[in-house]
Amino acid sequence: MRFSTCLLLFLGAFVLEMCIVHANHEKVQNCSKNQRVGGVLEYSSCIGKEQKIAMEMAVHDFCRTTNDICSCPVLHLKDSQGNQARSYYEVMDLMKGQVQAIIGTISPQEATLLSEFDKAMNIPIISLIPTATSSFPESATMPSYVQMSHDVKIHMQCIAAIVGHFKWRKVTPIYEDHSTFNSSPGLSILLSDALQVVDSTVERPFIFPPLNSLSNPSSYIEKELKKLMLKENRVFILLKSSPRSCILLFEKAKQLGMMGKGYVWIISDDISSLLDSVDQAVILSMQGVVGFKTNFADTAEHYTNFKVKFQKRFRKRYPNEECLNPSIYALRAYDATSVVVKAIQVSKGSSNSSSSMNLPQSITHTKFNGLSGDITFKGGKLAQLPTFRIINVIGRSYREIEFWSPEFGFLNDKLGSGEVNLDSIYWPGGTQRIPTGQVPRNEGKPLKIGVPARGAFKQFVNVTYDPYKNETSVTGFSIQVFEAAVKKLNYSLSYVFIPYNGSYDDLLVEIHNMTLDGGVGDTEIMADRYEYAEFSQPYLDSGLVIVVPVKPNIMKERFIFFYAFTTKLWIILLTMTIGTVSVVWLNEHVNGNDEFVATSIFEYISKMLWFAVSVLSLAHRELISNNLSRLVLASWFCVNVIVAACFTATLSSIITISKFQPSVDLQRSIVGCNRNSFIVHYLENVLNFKPEKIRQINSIDDYDKAFKNGEISAAFFVVPHANVFLAKYCHGYEKIGHTYKLGGFGFMFRKGSPLVDDISKAVLKVTQNGDVKNLENNMLTSLSNCSGLDQDPSRGSTGLDPGIFTGLFMISGSISAFVFITALARVVINHWESIQTKVKLITRRIGDWWTVLLHIKIMDRKLSVELTPNQAVA
Repeated sequence: MRFSTCLLLFLGAFVLEMCIVHANHEKVQNCSKNQRVGGVLEYSSCIGKEQKIAMEMAVHDFCRTTNDICSCPVLHLKDSQGNQARSYYEVMDLMKGQVQAIIGTISPQEATLLSEFDKAMNIPIISLIPTATSSFPESATMPSYVQMSHDVKIHMQCIAAIVGHFKWRKVTPIYEDHSTFNSSPGLSILLSDALQVVDSTVERPFIFPPLNSLSNPSSYIEKELKKLMLKENRVFILLKSSPRSCILLFEKAKQLGMMGKGYVWIISDDISSLLDSVDQAVILSMQGVVGFKTNFADTAEHYTNFKVKFQKRFRKRYPNEECLNPSIYALRAYDATSVVVKAIQVSKGSSNSSSSMNLPQSITHTKFNGLSGDITFKGGKLAQLPTFRIINVIGRSYREIEFWSPEFGFLNDKLGSGEVNLDSIYWPGGTQRIPTGQVPRNEGKPLKIGVPARGAFKQFVNVTYDPYKNETSVTGFSIQVFEAAVKKLNYSLSYVFIPYNGSYDDLLVEIHNMTLDGGVGDTEIMADRYEYAEFSQPYLDSGLVIVVPVKPNIMKERFIFFYAFTTKLWIILLTMTIGTVSVVWLNEHVNGNDEFVATSIFEYISKMLWFAVSVLSLAHRELISNNLSRLVLASWFCVNVIVAACFTATLSSIITISKFQPSVDLQRSIVGCNRNSFIVHYLENVLNFKPEKIRQINSIDDYDKAFKNGEISAAFFVVPHANVFLAKYCHGYEKIGHTYKLGGFGFMFRKGSPLVDDISKAVLKVTQNGDVKNLENNMLTSLSNCSGLDQDPSRGSTGLDPGIFTGLFMISGSISAFVFITALARVVINHWESIQTKVKLITRRIGDWWTVLLHIKIMDRKLSVELTPNQAVA
């Protein structure tokens, strides 16, 4: 019930509104004093459809705000069918129909011809022609001709700013010539004048006629584009084109590969403003195109209201066409119509007898904030300087990346950021690398770059072959660095990688013989190699190092704390501890301290040892009463504090900074090295190794096998190779000794090749910006399975020697010795008589024991003699 009621109310309101509109329309038609506004549009084009709806909306909105229905203007619209001659005759027909003003796609050439008629001088003409065609000689200007656009020179300045930012030296303008009555406007001349400021020039422009004048437009466009492909320049600027021509142009350019890497396409405001209204298929054929469009307040409330109403009307009128947002053409058509109807109202109020005479002046003096911006006129054109949005076609739409104005240039330059967002453009081919704008220097004859196919370290150059696809792939760190350097060149470089199965020196010979143009790989720069080729700036520092295997000591891992001190120091500490405690115990016992009394030797030893442990932490229960004992303990406590601090520091160092202790005798050992590198000759000629002591290795994994099988005891690597090997086998090997300095890794080229300097500069760029370091870190990280916790905790640590504690031990030992001698002397003095008696008693007992032993021995002998005869009888 509720839904039915709402539906009935809606239908009733709609019928009532239609009746009111129909009644108002009849009143307007029957009103004798209403004003007539003419319009000439191209009904079949997307622009014309938008303009027609926008003009009708402007009249409708004006009529809603006025109280006098007869003051509403009436639109008389004509279809130009995209033909300039037909447009001229349609304008003439409207003039005969007593219209007060004409709005539409009226070119300056048409306006110049119409100015010859006296009657035409009294009828203002508001031109909606796209900006790029609005330039005409100053002699042709008329007070009654007003342009709803800006000076085309400002658009050329924006194009020149983009070209100048990327430092392109040549551009090719492209535009469609619709001229019938006169020669085409000098768009290329205006562009050439603007480009002189940025030190750029215009090549011979590509001018094509309207498509409806061609018998086979597709074939014609394709033929002309192929001519452009043969030229050196690759920067194309589409200044002016109908939507149909623009779509066909980019479709053919995509088919011919002119929307790929190395090409630049720039579109003007006239074409960029249509991107909101074209199909997705058109956008997909324009990927990477850069353009600029007039900026307007698309977030303002009056624009939002207009957009909603416009889209509703457009869908209703043209249900089969896509309309995302109204273009700048629709906004200017709405503003132009608003200007005219307001000017008519003003002129009627100022003079009822000669309103048409004041209408041109009323139009040029109109000021208001329109949908397309501030509307004021100067010299027959919009006076407000525009701001353009720089756009980049990407994906299914476009993105705004920068703003430009004739007053301040690019927005980021105005804000002082130092960087312009144009550097984030995605160019044709989907790359962010800025095109050079020129044909590659070696196009059609790519450079042949040799790469070592049998290198021991595939991480630098890895050549793989896919038999199913019949393709050879070349990857690796050196390849990545070379490609990164090539991207830094200010021109395109075409090259192909040629796998080479020989040694590195043989590869140099091939470059010297001009079989190859250059070489890329982990090639060491050596003095003798300059006889065959030239090298670029090294992209990696290098040197010759020794790698040896090391074996961790399992006992050190389990009893790591023992290795904080050397064995000698541990023995001295133990001896000093027992000695000090014994001295204290003896001294206290002698001085009558009851707490230092024991009933047996075992109890004495156990109490003394426990006292030695407890006194270290001051946890002993025995009370020290003698000052000499206190002196001994005080000095010993100082020793313990310092030794404990050193023990803690040394143990922390052992745990934190751990290394193995390698040991190898190179003179008696067999060493390994890369079979295809210079190291073999270096070991024989420079380091004087005997050939039989050198084992040549083929791959990185063979090194590990050779070490484990005992075939080699050490291996010589260049530093980058050693880093790779240690990253992969970090648990059992390390570098030892010093580094033999070498020239580093570089790229090879023919003698006299201009690429040497260019690549060297590019290598410096990628090195300084951190690209090489990042690539190297990624390579090593991908290989390594090690962490700091996986390594031997005692690696590289050394125990502390007792020499540093000699002074402390001497002081503490001297005090303990003095106390010991004093206590011992006191014992001897106090118990001298008792000692003498005990000595005599002990001597007497020893004598008695000796006599008894002799007696027993004699009795045993007699007994054995007596028993022997009896045993014989038995």
